Amino acid sequence: MSHHILVVDDDPHIRELLAFALDKAGMTVTEAADGEAALAAIEHHVPDLMVLDINMPRLNGLDLCRQLRGSGGAAAGLPILFLSSRDDEIDRIVGIEIGGDDYVVKPFSPREVVARVGAILKRGRAPAAEQAGAIAHGKLTLDADGWEARWNGTVIALTATEFQLLQILARNPSRVFSRDAVIDRLYGPGFAITDRTIDSHVRNLRAKFAAAGCADLIETRAGIGYRIGGCA
Repeated sequence: MSHHILVVDDDPHIRELLAFALDKAGMTVTEAADGEAALAAIEHHVPDLMVLDINMPRLNGLDLCRQLRGSGGAAAGLPILFLSSRDDEIDRIVGIEIGGDDYVVKPFSPREVVARVGAILKRGRAPAAEQAGAIAHGKLTLDADGWEARWNGTVIALTATEFQLLQILARNPSRVFSRDAVIDRLYGPGFAITDRTIDSHVRNLRAKFAAAGCADLIETRAGIGYRIGGCA
């Protein structure tokens, strides 16, 4: 069954270019010209992933992402790949910190976008040994089958990338993962993504769990990387 991708950009040429590339990769594509149209499309049918331009009129990509992540509905965990035409890295970091899974900077290669879409979707198809069953660590529990995270019984809404990152750490409680090792697990060996993106996902996780009362979700080992905290 092909994946359904929603492409949101106010530039019709970019939408056409991406729709063609994703279709060639065997995916089904729906297009939207702005954030409001995207929201209407999502309310009609939640796609498997959204490619979302940051800089759009009416409802920009960042605001649309914030709205979806705070909705608590079926689209709250929708994977999002941001497109950014801005040189300022802060826009891309903000995109990750409010719940984006990855980003691509314009101008881009359609092949790169397809590769990053595939990498995000692949996280939901990890080997059965890595996906099956529940993980319990302190007051943290992860239901890998249902993609649900709980802290002391309270459900914590996570994006697909956040859940997968936390699962990697929780399944290996004694291991310290370098940022490169996390990238390899999330995206595959040799995938080009910056350490800042991983750091942003970690900050997101800490903030979400801190709001529920968890102060030691993830430890930082200076100069090395990250490991799961005590979660006590």
